[in-house]
Amino acid sequence: MQTSPQDLLIGTAQRRLLEPYELEAGKLERVFGALGAHRIDYADLYFQYSRSESWSLEEGIVKSGSFNIEQGVGVRAIAGEKTAFAYSDEISFDALEDAARATRAIAAAGQNRRTKVARRGQPVRRYEPVDPLATLASEAKVALLGKLERMCRALDPRVTQVMAQLGGEYEVVLIARSDGVLSADVRPLVRLSVQVIAEHDGRRESGHAGGGGRIGYAHFSEAVLQDYADKAVAQALVNLEARPAPAGTMTVVLGPGWPGILLHEAIGHGLEGDFNRKGSSAFSGRIGERVGARGVTVVDDGTLPGRRGSLTVDDEGNPTTRTVLIEDGVLRGYIQDGLNARLMKMPLTGNGRRESYAHLVLPRMTNTYMLAGPHDPREIIAGVERGVYAVNFGGGQVDITNGKFVFSAAEAYMIENGKVTYPIKGATLIGNGPDALTKVRMIGNDLQLDSGIGTCGKEGQSVPVGVGQPTLRIDGLTVGGTA
Repeated sequence: MQTSPQDLLIGTAQRRLLEPYELEAGKLERVFGALGAHRIDYADLYFQYSRSESWSLEEGIVKSGSFNIEQGVGVRAIAGEKTAFAYSDEISFDALEDAARATRAIAAAGQNRRTKVARRGQPVRRYEPVDPLATLASEAKVALLGKLERMCRALDPRVTQVMAQLGGEYEVVLIARSDGVLSADVRPLVRLSVQVIAEHDGRRESGHAGGGGRIGYAHFSEAVLQDYADKAVAQALVNLEARPAPAGTMTVVLGPGWPGILLHEAIGHGLEGDFNRKGSSAFSGRIGERVGARGVTVVDDGTLPGRRGSLTVDDEGNPTTRTVLIEDGVLRGYIQDGLNARLMKMPLTGNGRRESYAHLVLPRMTNTYMLAGPHDPREIIAGVERGVYAVNFGGGQVDITNGKFVFSAAEAYMIENGKVTYPIKGATLIGNGPDALTKVRMIGNDLQLDSGIGTCGKEGQSVPVGVGQPTLRIDGLTVGGTA
Protein backbone atom coordinates (compact mmCIF):
# COMPACT_ATOMS: atom_id res chain seq x y z
CA MET A 1 0.00 0.00 0.00
CA GLN A 2 1.42 3.38 -1.06
CA THR A 3 1.97 5.93 1.70
CA SER A 4 0.40 9.34 1.04
CA PRO A 5 2.47 12.56 1.21
CA GLN A 6 0.45 13.69 4.22
CA ASP A 7 1.12 10.41 6.05
CA LEU A 8 4.84 10.92 5.41
CA LEU A 9 4.66 14.45 6.81
CA ILE A 10 2.65 13.32 9.83
CA GLY A 11 5.17 10.54 10.45
CA THR A 12 8.05 13.03 10.37
CA ALA A 13 6.20 15.39 12.71
CA GLN A 14 5.27 12.65 15.17
CA ARG A 15 8.86 11.43 15.37
CA ARG A 16 10.09 14.98 15.99
CA LEU A 17 7.32 16.42 18.17
CA LEU A 18 5.37 13.62 19.89
CA GLU A 19 7.33 10.38 20.27
CA PRO A 20 10.31 11.87 22.21
CA TYR A 21 7.82 13.14 24.81
CA GLU A 22 5.60 10.02 24.90
CA LEU A 23 2.63 11.92 23.52
CA GLU A 24 0.66 9.24 21.73
CA ALA A 25 -2.82 9.88 20.30
CA GLY A 26 -4.54 8.76 23.51
CA LYS A 27 -2.93 11.55 25.54
CA LEU A 28 -3.89 14.16 22.97
CA GLU A 29 -7.47 12.89 23.15
CA ARG A 30 -7.40 13.33 26.94
CA VAL A 31 -6.35 16.97 26.49
CA PHE A 32 -9.26 17.51 24.11
CA GLY A 33 -11.48 15.78 26.65
CA ALA A 34 -10.54 18.40 29.22
CA LEU A 35 -11.18 21.18 26.73
CA GLY A 36 -14.45 19.59 25.60
CA ALA A 37 -15.81 19.57 29.15
CA HIS A 38 -16.66 23.21 28.47
CA ARG A 39 -18.90 24.65 25.80
CA ILE A 40 -16.49 25.56 23.05
CA ASP A 41 -16.87 25.63 19.29
CA TYR A 42 -13.36 24.56 18.43
CA ALA A 43 -9.95 23.78 19.91
CA ASP A 44 -6.54 22.90 18.53
CA LEU A 45 -3.01 21.98 19.59
CA TYR A 46 -0.18 23.42 17.51
CA PHE A 47 3.22 21.76 17.91
CA GLN A 48 6.26 23.36 16.30
CA TYR A 49 9.96 22.65 15.95
CA SER A 50 12.21 25.05 14.06
CA ARG A 51 15.92 25.31 13.42
CA SER A 52 17.29 28.43 11.73
CA GLU A 53 20.57 30.09 10.85
CA SER A 54 21.84 33.37 9.46
CA TRP A 55 25.20 34.38 7.97
CA SER A 56 26.20 38.01 7.29
CA LEU A 57 29.07 39.34 5.21
CA GLU A 58 30.42 42.88 5.37
CA GLU A 59 33.77 44.45 4.43
CA GLY A 60 34.88 41.26 2.78
CA ILE A 61 34.44 38.96 5.76
CA VAL A 62 31.62 37.03 7.41
CA LYS A 63 31.15 39.18 10.50
CA SER A 64 28.30 37.33 12.14
CA GLY A 65 26.59 33.99 12.21
CA SER A 66 23.68 32.79 14.29
CA PHE A 67 21.94 29.51 14.93
CA ASN A 68 18.68 29.02 16.78
CA ILE A 69 16.48 26.08 17.81
CA GLU A 70 12.95 26.66 19.02
CA GLN A 71 10.12 24.33 19.89
CA GLY A 72 6.89 24.41 21.82
CA VAL A 73 3.13 23.96 21.73
CA GLY A 74 0.18 26.35 21.65
CA VAL A 75 -3.28 25.41 22.94
CA ARG A 76 -6.27 27.35 21.64
CA ALA A 77 -9.98 27.18 22.45
CA ILE A 78 -12.72 29.20 20.73
CA ALA A 79 -16.25 29.91 21.93
CA GLY A 80 -18.24 32.33 19.78
CA GLU A 81 -16.02 35.33 19.17
CA LYS A 82 -13.88 34.63 22.25
CA THR A 83 -10.50 32.96 22.02
CA ALA A 84 -8.44 31.58 24.89
CA PHE A 85 -4.83 30.78 24.19
CA ALA A 86 -1.90 29.42 26.17
CA TYR A 87 1.50 28.17 25.10
CA SER A 88 4.59 26.48 26.47
CA ASP A 89 8.14 26.01 25.26
CA GLU A 90 8.02 22.63 26.99
CA ILE A 91 6.39 19.80 25.08
CA SER A 92 4.94 17.38 27.63
CA PHE A 93 1.62 15.97 28.74
CA ASP A 94 1.75 18.06 31.95
CA ALA A 95 2.40 21.24 29.96
CA LEU A 96 -0.52 20.45 27.67
CA GLU A 97 -2.86 19.87 30.61
CA ASP A 98 -1.72 23.13 32.25
CA ALA A 99 -2.31 25.04 29.00
CA ALA A 100 -5.72 23.40 28.57
CA ARG A 101 -6.73 24.48 32.06
CA ALA A 102 -5.66 28.04 31.27
CA THR A 103 -8.13 28.23 28.37
CA ARG A 104 -11.23 27.45 30.42
CA ALA A 105 -12.03 31.06 31.31
CA ILE A 106 -13.90 31.69 28.07
CA ALA A 107 -16.52 28.95 28.38
CA ALA A 108 -19.10 27.71 30.82
CA ALA A 109 -19.30 24.09 31.94
CA GLY A 110 -20.85 21.77 29.42
CA GLN A 111 -21.12 18.16 28.39
CA ASN A 112 -17.87 16.28 27.93
CA ARG A 113 -17.25 15.54 24.27
CA ARG A 114 -14.89 12.83 23.11
CA THR A 115 -12.40 13.59 20.34
CA LYS A 116 -10.80 10.83 18.33
CA VAL A 117 -7.53 12.09 16.84
CA ALA A 118 -7.11 10.55 13.39
CA ARG A 119 -5.34 11.21 10.13
CA ARG A 120 -7.57 12.87 7.58
CA GLY A 121 -7.09 14.47 4.20
CA GLN A 122 -4.25 14.25 1.72
CA PRO A 123 -3.34 17.78 0.66
CA VAL A 124 -0.96 18.19 -2.25
CA ARG A 125 2.60 18.81 -1.08
CA ARG A 126 3.81 22.20 -2.35
CA TYR A 127 7.54 21.70 -1.71
CA GLU A 128 9.98 18.97 -0.80
CA PRO A 129 10.45 18.40 2.96
CA VAL A 130 14.18 19.09 2.84
CA ASP A 131 16.32 20.50 5.63
CA PRO A 132 18.02 23.50 3.97
CA LEU A 133 20.59 23.83 6.72
CA ALA A 134 21.91 20.37 5.83
CA THR A 135 22.08 20.99 2.08
CA LEU A 136 25.35 22.94 2.27
CA ALA A 137 28.41 22.77 4.53
CA SER A 138 29.25 25.80 6.67
CA GLU A 139 32.42 26.47 4.66
CA ALA A 140 30.41 26.44 1.45
CA LYS A 141 27.90 28.95 2.89
CA VAL A 142 30.74 31.34 3.71
CA ALA A 143 32.24 30.78 0.25
CA LEU A 144 28.88 31.52 -1.38
CA LEU A 145 28.71 34.93 0.29
CA GLY A 146 32.29 35.65 -0.70
CA LYS A 147 31.58 34.75 -4.33
CA LEU A 148 28.55 37.06 -4.40
CA GLU A 149 30.66 39.93 -3.05
CA ARG A 150 33.37 39.40 -5.68
CA MET A 151 30.76 39.33 -8.43
CA CYS A 152 29.37 42.68 -7.28
CA ARG A 153 32.77 44.37 -7.05
CA ALA A 154 33.84 43.04 -10.45
CA LEU A 155 30.93 44.76 -12.18
CA ASP A 156 32.01 48.35 -11.55
CA PRO A 157 34.87 50.12 -9.73
CA ARG A 158 32.38 52.54 -8.16
CA VAL A 159 31.09 49.75 -5.91
CA THR A 160 32.69 50.50 -2.54
CA GLN A 161 30.71 48.33 -0.13
CA VAL A 162 28.92 44.99 -0.36
CA MET A 163 26.74 43.54 2.39
CA ALA A 164 25.15 40.13 1.96
CA GLN A 165 23.07 37.87 4.17
CA LEU A 166 22.19 34.19 3.83
CA GLY A 167 19.50 32.57 5.94
CA GLY A 168 17.74 29.24 6.18
CA GLU A 169 15.04 27.60 8.27
CA TYR A 170 13.75 24.08 8.79
CA GLU A 171 10.34 23.94 10.44
CA VAL A 172 8.15 20.99 11.41
CA VAL A 173 4.57 21.59 12.55
CA LEU A 174 1.81 19.26 13.74
CA ILE A 175 -1.78 20.41 14.23
CA ALA A 176 -4.29 18.30 16.20
CA ARG A 177 -7.88 19.58 16.21
CA SER A 178 -10.98 18.99 18.26
CA ASP A 179 -12.81 17.77 15.15
CA GLY A 180 -10.34 14.88 14.98
CA VAL A 181 -8.22 16.21 12.12
CA LEU A 182 -4.48 15.64 12.39
CA SER A 183 -2.29 17.55 9.92
CA ALA A 184 1.41 18.21 9.56
CA ASP A 185 3.88 20.10 7.40
CA VAL A 186 7.64 20.20 6.95
CA ARG A 187 8.58 23.69 5.77
CA PRO A 188 11.97 24.62 4.35
CA LEU A 189 12.78 28.29 3.72
CA VAL A 190 15.90 30.03 2.39
CA ARG A 191 16.74 33.61 1.50
CA LEU A 192 19.82 35.39 0.13
CA SER A 193 19.99 39.19 -0.10
CA VAL A 194 22.67 41.65 -1.13
CA GLN A 195 23.06 45.41 -0.76
CA VAL A 196 25.76 47.39 -2.55
CA ILE A 197 26.94 50.97 -2.06
CA ALA A 198 28.32 52.82 -5.06
CA GLU A 199 30.17 56.14 -4.86
CA HIS A 200 31.02 58.76 -7.49
CA ASP A 201 32.07 62.41 -7.09
CA GLY A 202 31.13 62.38 -3.41
CA ARG A 203 27.67 60.91 -3.98
CA ARG A 204 26.70 57.55 -2.47
CA GLU A 205 23.74 55.42 -3.51
CA SER A 206 22.61 51.89 -2.76
CA GLY A 207 21.05 48.99 -4.61
CA HIS A 208 19.38 45.80 -3.39
CA ALA A 209 18.57 42.37 -4.76
CA GLY A 210 17.91 38.85 -3.53
CA GLY A 211 15.55 35.94 -3.49
CA GLY A 212 14.71 32.52 -2.13
CA GLY A 213 11.79 30.22 -1.42
CA ARG A 214 10.80 26.90 0.13
CA ILE A 215 13.81 25.12 -1.29
CA GLY A 216 17.40 24.23 -0.38
CA TYR A 217 20.57 26.29 -0.72
CA ALA A 218 21.28 24.59 -4.05
CA HIS A 219 18.91 27.16 -5.56
CA PHE A 220 21.68 29.74 -5.29
CA SER A 221 23.65 28.65 -8.33
CA GLU A 222 26.35 30.76 -9.95
CA ALA A 223 23.79 32.06 -12.46
CA VAL A 224 21.42 33.11 -9.67
CA LEU A 225 24.25 34.83 -7.77
CA GLN A 226 25.25 36.71 -10.92
CA ASP A 227 21.65 37.82 -11.45
CA TYR A 228 21.46 39.22 -7.91
CA ALA A 229 24.81 40.99 -8.33
CA ASP A 230 23.78 42.48 -11.68
CA LYS A 231 20.48 43.81 -10.32
CA ALA A 232 21.90 45.27 -7.11
CA VAL A 233 24.80 47.03 -8.83
CA ALA A 234 22.63 48.28 -11.69
CA GLN A 235 20.17 49.81 -9.25
CA ALA A 236 22.94 51.57 -7.32
CA LEU A 237 24.52 52.95 -10.50
CA VAL A 238 21.16 54.13 -11.84
CA ASN A 239 20.53 55.99 -8.60
CA LEU A 240 23.93 57.70 -8.92
CA GLU A 241 22.59 59.36 -12.07
CA ALA A 242 19.10 60.05 -10.71
CA ARG A 243 17.64 63.55 -10.70
CA PRO A 244 15.17 64.88 -8.12
CA ALA A 245 11.67 63.51 -8.66
CA PRO A 246 8.92 65.93 -9.68
CA ALA A 247 5.79 66.34 -7.59
CA GLY A 248 2.17 66.42 -8.64
CA THR A 249 -0.69 64.31 -9.93
CA MET A 250 0.34 62.22 -12.90
CA THR A 251 0.23 58.86 -14.61
CA VAL A 252 2.28 56.15 -12.88
CA VAL A 253 3.43 52.94 -14.56
CA LEU A 254 4.34 50.19 -12.10
CA GLY A 255 6.81 47.55 -13.24
CA PRO A 256 6.11 43.82 -12.90
CA GLY A 257 7.01 41.63 -9.91
CA TRP A 258 8.08 43.26 -6.63
CA PRO A 259 5.98 46.44 -7.15
CA GLY A 260 3.10 44.11 -6.25
CA ILE A 261 4.08 44.98 -2.67
CA LEU A 262 1.90 48.06 -3.13
CA LEU A 263 -1.03 45.78 -4.03
CA HIS A 264 -0.24 43.60 -1.00
CA GLU A 265 -0.21 46.49 1.43
CA ALA A 266 -2.82 48.86 0.02
CA ILE A 267 -5.36 46.22 -1.08
CA GLY A 268 -4.47 42.81 0.38
CA HIS A 269 -4.61 43.68 4.07
CA GLY A 270 -7.99 45.31 3.54
CA LEU A 271 -9.30 41.97 2.22
CA GLU A 272 -8.38 39.96 5.33
CA GLY A 273 -11.40 38.49 7.09
CA ASP A 274 -10.91 39.91 10.59
CA PHE A 275 -10.89 43.53 9.41
CA ASN A 276 -14.01 42.95 7.32
CA ARG A 277 -15.90 41.09 10.05
CA LYS A 278 -15.26 44.00 12.39
CA GLY A 279 -16.22 46.54 9.72
CA SER A 280 -12.88 48.34 9.89
CA SER A 281 -11.80 47.77 6.27
CA ALA A 282 -12.58 49.98 3.30
CA PHE A 283 -13.88 46.77 1.64
CA SER A 284 -16.30 45.76 4.44
CA GLY A 285 -19.74 44.69 3.22
CA ARG A 286 -18.88 45.18 -0.44
CA ILE A 287 -18.95 41.60 -1.79
CA GLY A 288 -20.38 41.70 -5.31
CA GLU A 289 -19.63 45.41 -5.78
CA ARG A 290 -17.27 46.90 -8.33
CA VAL A 291 -14.12 47.95 -6.48
CA GLY A 292 -11.67 48.16 -9.38
CA ALA A 293 -11.39 48.82 -13.08
CA ARG A 294 -12.39 46.14 -15.57
CA GLY A 295 -9.61 43.63 -16.08
CA VAL A 296 -8.38 43.89 -12.49
CA THR A 297 -8.29 40.35 -11.04
CA VAL A 298 -6.48 39.75 -7.76
CA VAL A 299 -5.87 36.32 -6.24
CA ASP A 300 -4.24 34.94 -3.12
CA ASP A 301 -2.64 31.59 -3.86
CA GLY A 302 -0.89 29.46 -1.26
CA THR A 303 -0.56 26.50 -3.62
CA LEU A 304 2.27 27.74 -5.88
CA PRO A 305 5.12 25.17 -5.77
CA GLY A 306 8.18 26.27 -3.82
CA ARG A 307 7.15 29.90 -3.39
CA ARG A 308 8.05 31.81 -0.24
CA GLY A 309 4.42 32.40 0.75
CA SER A 310 3.17 28.89 -0.07
CA LEU A 311 2.05 26.29 2.46
CA THR A 312 0.94 22.68 2.12
CA VAL A 313 -1.48 23.31 4.99
CA ASP A 314 -2.06 26.51 6.93
CA ASP A 315 -1.49 26.78 10.67
CA GLU A 316 -4.96 25.38 11.37
CA GLY A 317 -4.24 22.26 9.33
CA ASN A 318 -6.35 23.28 6.33
CA PRO A 319 -5.01 22.91 2.78
CA THR A 320 -4.16 26.25 1.20
CA THR A 321 -6.16 27.35 -1.82
CA ARG A 322 -6.19 29.70 -4.78
CA THR A 323 -8.73 32.34 -3.74
CA VAL A 324 -10.09 34.88 -6.22
CA LEU A 325 -10.50 38.09 -4.22
CA ILE A 326 -11.32 40.54 -7.00
CA GLU A 327 -12.55 39.33 -10.40
CA ASP A 328 -12.65 41.72 -13.34
CA GLY A 329 -12.91 44.58 -10.86
CA VAL A 330 -15.69 43.02 -8.73
CA LEU A 331 -15.07 42.02 -5.10
CA ARG A 332 -15.64 38.26 -4.76
CA GLY A 333 -14.29 37.24 -1.36
CA TYR A 334 -12.02 37.71 1.62
CA ILE A 335 -8.96 35.97 3.03
CA GLN A 336 -10.21 33.73 5.85
CA ASP A 337 -9.06 31.68 8.79
CA GLY A 338 -11.42 29.30 10.58
CA LEU A 339 -12.76 31.72 13.20
CA ASN A 340 -13.65 34.55 10.83
CA ALA A 341 -15.00 32.24 8.12
CA ARG A 342 -17.36 30.64 10.66
CA LEU A 343 -18.55 33.94 12.14
CA MET A 344 -19.02 35.51 8.70
CA LYS A 345 -20.60 32.34 7.27
CA MET A 346 -18.17 32.44 4.39
CA PRO A 347 -15.93 29.79 2.76
CA LEU A 348 -12.72 28.81 4.49
CA THR A 349 -9.71 29.73 2.33
CA GLY A 350 -6.80 28.13 4.22
CA ASN A 351 -5.22 31.43 5.31
CA GLY A 352 -4.93 30.86 9.07
CA ARG A 353 -1.32 31.78 9.88
CA ARG A 354 0.82 32.40 12.96
CA GLU A 355 4.44 33.40 13.46
CA SER A 356 5.04 30.54 15.90
CA TYR A 357 3.45 28.31 18.51
CA ALA A 358 3.51 31.33 20.87
CA HIS A 359 1.21 33.40 18.64
CA LEU A 360 -2.50 33.43 17.84
CA VAL A 361 -3.81 32.49 14.40
CA LEU A 362 -4.76 35.41 12.15
CA PRO A 363 -6.10 35.52 8.58
CA ARG A 364 -3.00 36.36 6.54
CA MET A 365 -1.98 36.52 2.89
CA THR A 366 0.21 33.87 1.22
CA ASN A 367 1.15 34.80 -2.37
CA THR A 368 -1.00 37.73 -3.48
CA TYR A 369 -0.87 39.00 -7.04
CA MET A 370 -2.80 40.53 -9.92
CA LEU A 371 -3.36 38.50 -13.06
CA ALA A 372 -1.97 39.54 -16.44
CA GLY A 373 -3.86 41.61 -18.98
CA PRO A 374 -3.68 42.01 -22.76
CA HIS A 375 -1.15 44.82 -23.23
CA ASP A 376 2.50 44.75 -24.23
CA PRO A 377 4.51 46.73 -21.62
CA ARG A 378 6.06 48.80 -24.43
CA GLU A 379 2.58 49.77 -25.55
CA ILE A 380 1.74 50.90 -22.01
CA ILE A 381 4.78 53.17 -21.74
CA ALA A 382 4.34 54.48 -25.29
CA GLY A 383 0.89 55.80 -24.39
CA VAL A 384 2.13 57.99 -21.49
CA GLU A 385 2.89 61.62 -22.35
CA ARG A 386 4.37 62.46 -18.95
CA GLY A 387 4.58 60.22 -15.93
CA VAL A 388 6.66 58.08 -13.59
CA TYR A 389 7.84 54.52 -14.21
CA ALA A 390 8.40 52.83 -10.81
CA VAL A 391 10.21 49.48 -11.09
CA ASN A 392 11.27 48.88 -7.48
CA PHE A 393 9.99 49.89 -4.08
CA GLY A 394 11.42 50.44 -0.63
CA GLY A 395 9.28 51.01 2.44
CA GLY A 396 5.68 52.14 2.75
CA GLN A 397 2.73 52.66 5.04
CA VAL A 398 -0.99 51.98 4.67
CA ASP A 399 -4.12 52.60 6.76
CA ILE A 400 -6.47 49.67 6.11
CA THR A 401 -9.51 51.58 7.46
CA ASN A 402 -9.48 53.94 4.50
CA GLY A 403 -6.86 52.40 2.19
CA LYS A 404 -4.56 55.43 2.18
CA PHE A 405 -0.94 54.58 1.36
CA VAL A 406 2.48 56.18 1.00
CA PHE A 407 5.25 54.22 -0.76
CA SER A 408 8.78 55.22 -1.64
CA ALA A 409 10.28 54.14 -4.96
CA ALA A 410 13.76 52.61 -4.72
CA GLU A 411 14.21 52.80 -8.50
CA ALA A 412 12.13 55.00 -10.79
CA TYR A 413 12.31 56.86 -14.09
CA MET A 414 10.56 59.67 -15.89
CA ILE A 415 8.40 58.90 -18.90
CA GLU A 416 8.24 61.70 -21.46
CA ASN A 417 6.42 61.53 -24.80
CA GLY A 418 6.06 57.77 -24.55
CA LYS A 419 9.70 57.03 -23.73
CA VAL A 420 11.59 56.23 -20.54
CA THR A 421 14.11 59.07 -20.24
CA TYR A 422 16.09 59.62 -17.03
CA PRO A 423 16.17 58.07 -13.52
CA ILE A 424 14.65 60.00 -10.63
CA LYS A 425 15.25 59.88 -6.88
CA GLY A 426 13.00 60.64 -3.92
CA ALA A 427 9.70 59.70 -5.56
CA THR A 428 6.87 58.67 -3.26
CA LEU A 429 3.50 57.39 -4.39
CA ILE A 430 0.56 58.70 -2.38
CA GLY A 431 -2.99 57.51 -2.79
CA ASN A 432 -5.89 55.38 -1.69
CA GLY A 433 -5.79 51.65 -2.48
CA PRO A 434 -9.46 51.11 -3.41
CA ASP A 435 -9.46 54.37 -5.37
CA ALA A 436 -6.23 53.44 -7.18
CA LEU A 437 -7.81 50.15 -8.32
CA THR A 438 -10.48 52.13 -10.19
CA LYS A 439 -7.78 54.19 -11.94
CA VAL A 440 -6.01 51.23 -13.54
CA ARG A 441 -6.13 51.94 -17.27
CA MET A 442 -3.88 49.28 -18.82
CA ILE A 443 -2.67 45.88 -17.58
CA GLY A 444 0.42 44.25 -19.06
CA ASN A 445 0.79 40.68 -20.30
CA ASP A 446 4.02 40.24 -18.31
CA LEU A 447 2.90 38.94 -14.90
CA GLN A 448 5.89 38.28 -12.64
CA LEU A 449 6.13 37.11 -9.05
CA ASP A 450 8.75 38.55 -6.75
CA SER A 451 12.06 36.73 -6.31
CA GLY A 452 11.21 35.42 -2.83
CA ILE A 453 12.11 38.12 -0.31
CA GLY A 454 8.81 39.26 1.20
CA THR A 455 7.95 39.29 4.91
CA CYS A 456 4.60 40.63 6.12
CA GLY A 457 3.90 42.14 9.51
CA LYS A 458 0.53 42.24 11.27
CA GLU A 459 -0.27 42.71 14.96
CA GLY A 460 3.37 42.10 15.87
CA GLN A 461 3.65 38.85 13.89
CA SER A 462 5.87 38.31 10.84
CA VAL A 463 5.29 35.62 8.21
CA PRO A 464 6.86 34.97 4.79
CA VAL A 465 4.75 36.03 1.80
CA GLY A 466 4.92 36.46 -1.94
CA VAL A 467 3.70 39.29 -4.18
CA GLY A 468 3.41 39.89 -7.89
CA GLN A 469 1.76 41.75 -10.74
CA PRO A 470 2.16 42.64 -14.41
CA THR A 471 3.09 46.11 -15.65
CA LEU A 472 0.26 48.50 -14.70
CA ARG A 473 -0.74 51.96 -15.84
CA ILE A 474 -2.56 53.94 -13.15
CA ASP A 475 -3.79 57.43 -13.96
CA GLY A 476 -4.09 60.28 -11.51
CA LEU A 477 -1.80 59.15 -8.69
CA THR A 478 -0.15 61.74 -6.48
CA VAL A 479 3.64 61.69 -6.71
CA GLY A 480 5.58 63.31 -3.93
CA GLY A 481 8.98 64.55 -5.03
CA THR A 482 11.78 66.98 -4.27
CA ALA A 483 11.94 68.92 -7.54
